[in-house]
Parts: sequence; C-alpha cells; structure tokens
Amino acid sequence: MKSLLDEVQALERMLDKGMLEVGQRRIGAEQEMFIVNRAWKPALAALDILDRIDDPRFTHELGLFNLEANLGVQNMDRHCLRRMEQEAQEVYAMARNAAHDAGCEIALAGILPTLGRDQLGLDAMVPMARYHALNDALRRLRGKDFEFTINGIDQLTVRHDNVMLEACNTSFQIHLQVGPDEFARLYNIAQVVTAPLMAAAVNSPILLGHRLWQESRIAVFEHSVDARSETHRTRGLKPRVHFGDHWVDESVVEIFKEDIARFRVILTTDTEDDPLGMVERGEPPRLNALRLHNGTVYRWNRPCYGVHNGIAHLRIENRVIPSGPTVLDEVANAAFFFGMMAGFADAGDDVRDRFEFSDVKANFLAAARDGLRAQLHWYDDQYLTAKELILDQLLPLARSGLHAVGIDGDDINRYLGVIQDRVEKRRTGARWMLESVAGMKGQGTPDQRMRCLVSSMVQQQSAGEPVSHWQLATFCEKLDWRDSYRFVGQFMVTDLFTVRDDDIVDFAASLMDWRHVRHVPVEGDDGELVGLVSHRALLRLVANGKLNESGKVTVSEIMKPDPITVTPDTQTVDAIRLMREHKLACLPVVENGKLVGLVTEHDLIVVSSQLLERYLAEEE
Repeated sequence: MKSLLDEVQALERMLDKGMLEVGQRRIGAEQEMFIVNRAWKPALAALDILDRIDDPRFTHELGLFNLEANLGVQNMDRHCLRRMEQEAQEVYAMARNAAHDAGCEIALAGILPTLGRDQLGLDAMVPMARYHALNDALRRLRGKDFEFTINGIDQLTVRHDNVMLEACNTSFQIHLQVGPDEFARLYNIAQVVTAPLMAAAVNSPILLGHRLWQESRIAVFEHSVDARSETHRTRGLKPRVHFGDHWVDESVVEIFKEDIARFRVILTTDTEDDPLGMVERGEPPRLNALRLHNGTVYRWNRPCYGVHNGIAHLRIENRVIPSGPTVLDEVANAAFFFGMMAGFADAGDDVRDRFEFSDVKANFLAAARDGLRAQLHWYDDQYLTAKELILDQLLPLARSGLHAVGIDGDDINRYLGVIQDRVEKRRTGARWMLESVAGMKGQGTPDQRMRCLVSSMVQQQSAGEPVSHWQLATFCEKLDWRDSYRFVGQFMVTDLFTVRDDDIVDFAASLMDWRHVRHVPVEGDDGELVGLVSHRALLRLVANGKLNESGKVTVSEIMKPDPITVTPDTQTVDAIRLMREHKLACLPVVENGKLVGLVTEHDLIVVSSQLLERYLAEEE
C-alpha cells in the first residue's frame, strides 16, 4: 500500500510539473478471441497456439480457450483506422492459421454460445501464478461462491466457485490518448457516448445456452469478479466492475484515489524505489503498483497511465465493445466511438451541463439489456430509441468529428457506413444470433443449435462481410452429432415439474397426466433431490386398492427415496450402463446437491434413433 500511495503522489507531482504528454492523439486496440475445436466448442489450446505463432503481439488471457493480440499504437491521422483494420485482419489471420495447424478454429464473439460449465473449471485457467492468486484473493474477499441471477428472455442462475466466468467474455478494447488538462472533459464524454456505442455493437446475447441481455458481457463481468461479502453489499460497496457514479471534475487522479479508497490491493508487483525522486529528476516512473491496482478495478471506461518512448501519457480505454462479429465490424465500432468523442469535443459544451449522470448510467444499462431497442434519455429531455438517436444525431456527429481530426473521407464512409447499415437493418451480432436460433424452431437439442450457430458464425466472419450482410444460421444436418451427446448435461431435460414429499399423490398423478411424463422428481425447499415418483408406484397404489384414498396418501409414502443419480458431466455411455444394470427408466441429474435435470429411457431412444438414422444414411 505504501508504494501505491507514493505513486499517486508521484503522478500528482507529474501533473503539477507538466510531465505528461500533450498535443498528441493516438489510438490503439486489443483483439481478444475464442479458440474452438472441430465440434465448435471451446478448445483449451491457447499455449499450443501461442507457441506456433511466436509473435510478441500475442498473449494469453485468463482461459486456455482465449487469445489476445495487442495492436500497434497509431497516430490519429488520415489513415489510422485503415491501418488498425489491416493489422487486426493480420493478427486474426495469423491466429486462424496457427489454430488450423492445431486442429482448431478462431471465433470472434463477445460470449461463445457453445461455452459450457464444464469449460469453467480451474483446469481451463492458464497456469500462471498471477491468475491463481487473483482467484484466491477474490474468493477470500467474498467468503463464498460467486452466485448471481441474470434475467433476459430466459433466466440464468449461476453458482460458481472460481473466477473463470470472467473468461466467458472477449472484447475489442480501444484506447484513446488524451492530454492531462483535457482528461476530465473527454472522460466524461466517453461516459456519455458509451451507451449508444454499445447499443450498436451488441454481440453477446447467449450464455450457457440461455438468452439473456443483448450484451450479456456487462452483467457477467460485473458478477464474475464481484469480491464483495454480504456485509459489503449491504453497506452499498461498489463492485470492482462498474460504470461509475459521478462525473470527473478536474483530474485523472480523482479516479485513482477513489478506486484505491474503495478497493483493496489484491495483487502486488515489483516497484521503483523512489518514484517521487524520479519525478524530481525529470524521469517518468512506470508506476507499476498503481497500474497493477488499476488493472484489478474494471471500469467500463478505464483511465490508463503509460510510458511510451520515454514520455508519460494518459489514455482512456473503452472496454464495452465485444469481440466480433467481424474485424470490419469491430473497427467500425471503434470509428464510431472516436468520431463521437471528437464531435462532442468540437462542440465545446460541457456534458455535465447537459446530462444528469444518473441518466447516463441508466442509458448504459438499458443499452446492455436491449441494444438498439433501448430507450435512451438524451439532452434536452429527449427520450429516443438507440436506433433513432444513432441515425438522426450521432452518426452525423461522428462523421463531423472524424472529418475534424483529419480522417480520410473514404475511410469515414467505409466504417460509418457499416454502422449505418447495421442500425438501419437492426442486424447487430446479438440480433443475428437470436434470430438464427429462433429460426431453427426447436430442431435438435440446445447443444446442437448452439454448435450450428458457432459453425455459421465462424464461416461468415472469416469471409469478412459485416454482420448486416450475413445470412441467418440454420440447423446444419452435416455436423457430427456424436459431440452433442457425449455427456448427460448436453441433452438432459431441464424444464422440470416437481413435487414435495408432503404433497398428495393426486397432485403427482395429475402432473404426470398433464405433462405426459412417467417420472416426477421430489425436491426439498432448497432444490435438493429427496426422491422420485414413478408411474409404477401409482400403479401399485391402484393394485393395492388405495385409489380412493389417494387424496390422503402423501408423496413420501410412495416415492423412492435417495434414487441413483448422475451429474451433468457423466458420460452418456456410463449413464446407459447404469440404467441397464439397475433396470432404471429414469436418472435424476444432480449438481452440487441440487436437482438440475432428468434423463429418461425416452431421451435415450430419441438420441439413439437420430444417431442410428445418420449412421445408416452415411452407409448408403
């Protein structure tokens, strides 16, 4: 902590002495991506692929199924966006080539639709001491498992014992270098424009097979590294991932001081012995402790300090743009952000006079949930859909802003044209995914539909056309469906109707009749499995002449207590063997002591018939 406090003082002294670069506008980006196998599911191949690439721009991320490439710094000049796209295309192609050599493929998505719980264990974490230290520190601060619920079209409740949920998210993070005297004004502008930017860029609607927010990364990331204990949440302590609660008034130091005051140091690093002395000698310190702490606080617009060619500078890092759907879409999103930033800055108004911060934050959450359909509260008390606001006001503003900073006119038309086409058609990456899944109309299992989605996504993004030109994904008959049935969790029934042990038997019998099922699980108050009622048990009740008493008999009297169970990661062949050996018609699926699904003879017949039909068709 002493090093951190010394470095804040050193930064304040640098600001007083005018040691941070002014008059330079530079941009940069970080390209994150997923690695998938031939079944279109996450592949734990990051270290192998990095060895094959051997390029210093590439590095690993938290998960072994992620990669990151750091693009070069560009002066904001006539062709900077074109150069950014060319380099992003270059690293994407390099990653694909290395992935192909490893029997894999690269996917650009905010959240990979085929990602499952089985890829979120610590065995899927990159084996680095820093990541394990981060996991241990956040677990220790929280004091229990990470647990949260996200409501969208579906509802997802997650309870997880590590930080690997963070690896569900990949992004295209963009950087804008700003001067120290203009930092507060430009940072506030970045906060204002982030909501419409995200509304146009949403590409993460599906997590663990559930349709959630248009940009579900926002909710997932805020929960996945939430280190607050129950006491801290009750007191209103902010999570480490957050948008902010107020404007910046004077300086970047306001943000650093607030974050140090709110959030404990969870990682340490080697630091300079005397950063204040270095400043007095005119040498820019690296401020390693401050930068590391800042890296463990995840503002959606993050302030950054760095040293480039021996000169210290400040940057604003925008973290909301998801990876994909294509490199062209990503650079178009970046152009839209840079253009809005320049346009607002040119207007000269202080956004604090035109917007309430609470409205700006509400806009951010609305855009994450609803994308282009979000209702945004704009200045002059305007309530507009994101689509209307972008087309009528913000695209012209971005266009004028890019012209003002000298961007080539053809490049402006190229990138903002992508945004305009996407918004007019309302075809974001998120809408493409949701409409594609809806168009499959329940064909196959959820796992199969997600694999079809990723297969189509990878093929179309490699062709390079922006998402507004894509064809919807369809149910693909040619995939090897064996990979969709290897584990019980891939095809188990999860939409369950259950009874309690003190319910009357009539209720259990009615459920079986209404839902056309032959087994009803019995669960306790906390979702734990306590028994199983079968149609055979009801038949025995009839045979014993107790049918007329069924309104008095409780479920506990006829259920089979403590039935044989499996887990979602039980191999299908083992489940079949278990059912055969014990003459079972139904297997409850339990995870962490809770009932999560059922597998029945009927499910296995459906699986077998599909695979047999495909096998016989291939033999012809």
